[in-house]
Amino acid sequence: MKTTSKFAHYIFAALAVLVMAFTMTACSDDNTSDLQLDGDCNVKALALDQYEGTIDAASRTIVVRVPDTYDTKEMTVSKLELSDGATADITTGVKMNMTVAHSIRVTNADVYLDWTVKAVRDEAKILSFKLNGTYVGSIDEAAKTITVFVPADVDVTKLVPSMTVSDNATVTPQNNATVDFTHPVEFTVENNTAKAVYTVTVTVIGKPSAVFVGLAQDMSALNAEEADACKWMLQNVPNSLYVSFDAIQNGSVDLSECKLMWWHFHKDGGVDQAPAFEKAAPEAINAAAKLRDFYNNGGSFLLTRYATNLPAYIGAQKDGRVPNNCWGGNEDSPEITGGPWSFFMNGNNSHAIYQNLVGGDDSNAVLTCDTGYGITNSTAQWHIGSDWGGYADYATWRNATGAKDLGYGGDGAIVVWEFPASEGKGGIVCIGSGCYDWHTTVDLSSDRYHKNVETMTLNAINYLMNK
Repeated sequence: MKTTSKFAHYIFAALAVLVMAFTMTACSDDNTSDLQLDGDCNVKALALDQYEGTIDAASRTIVVRVPDTYDTKEMTVSKLELSDGATADITTGVKMNMTVAHSIRVTNADVYLDWTVKAVRDEAKILSFKLNGTYVGSIDEAAKTITVFVPADVDVTKLVPSMTVSDNATVTPQNNATVDFTHPVEFTVENNTAKAVYTVTVTVIGKPSAVFVGLAQDMSALNAEEADACKWMLQNVPNSLYVSFDAIQNGSVDLSECKLMWWHFHKDGGVDQAPAFEKAAPEAINAAAKLRDFYNNGGSFLLTRYATNLPAYIGAQKDGRVPNNCWGGNEDSPEITGGPWSFFMNGNNSHAIYQNLVGGDDSNAVLTCDTGYGITNSTAQWHIGSDWGGYADYATWRNATGAKDLGYGGDGAIVVWEFPASEGKGGIVCIGSGCYDWHTTVDLSSDRYHKNVETMTLNAINYLMNK
């Protein structure tokens, strides 16, 4: 026969006491709860510094809109109206730092709800601009100007803009309304107290002098790294256009006066060896015959990052090989530099691409970014050495490839090289250094050296176009 231990009796007795205590405190004589759960915990009105908040009851969010330059570091609760019987953990007269969102708790008897209060500046900006769903505008926010380049066969009197603007803002002329861009057009963006006027200029280019080429059908589909480079080119190289490899392949763009193609090719994780390049860039491979014709007829190329594989496919690389040492990180998780990054000229300091750069302590170094820069370290270089890679020394590499080395990594790898123009063919400059980077999410206002990327690129473009 089972028996109950003395310990179990103590447990049962303790549970009975707890049940009795709960019954006495939570229930009335008629066996109903004394908890008051029927009170409303709503915010009916809230204002900060007399600016009325917009209440979204579904998300329990209150947005207080203020002028775009308003100081939100110390705002006073000037109005607070709650449900009958409710209280909050803030009161009128309380000062709050509204540079960040705040949570307030509203309580009514035994019920409470948390609400989020935000101060949002009235921003009136055009964030992106495109015509006919294809031609992307380059926005100069400081000057409030937008420049769009279109081919000659586009009717500029009937172009349809599509824009994204600041949250809550409106724009005139409106999205998807046909606009005549024969002359510059003003677009007005308004958002409560904020207002901005952008001047949009459309430039017709029938026969571009230079093009930025890419895998995407239009520049809006470029990744962030490529897009930043492309936008810079359209703003800084006269008579330049974005052109897809497909457009080159099908002959829909007139390249009869084009002197230069720039391809800046980024892919997260890197592109290592020929099979990976062919898989990552089939549009370029398909257009290789047209690109070879362009090169053989005197057209030049600036090839940066993984685009440095291309010479092997257009007859410029004697041994038909691609860079033998490649890797790269991801744009959404960049490496933060612990000091300035650079590669080295090693006697090529007088070359045209290295002129007018901002220097540092080492006159041999090409500095491309400062401490704190977010970089993917995307690299396509030539390892030199008898240990592996197929090139025992620089002389062996030069003889095998037909190229000239111009820049070197810290380990001696070749990171910048060129195929000089000869026999009627164009010139090619390749920059595969991981230091060469266009896109970052960090503030560049204090970066002493990143401007060198732009200067070196423009030097290379001018050098090749004047061949």
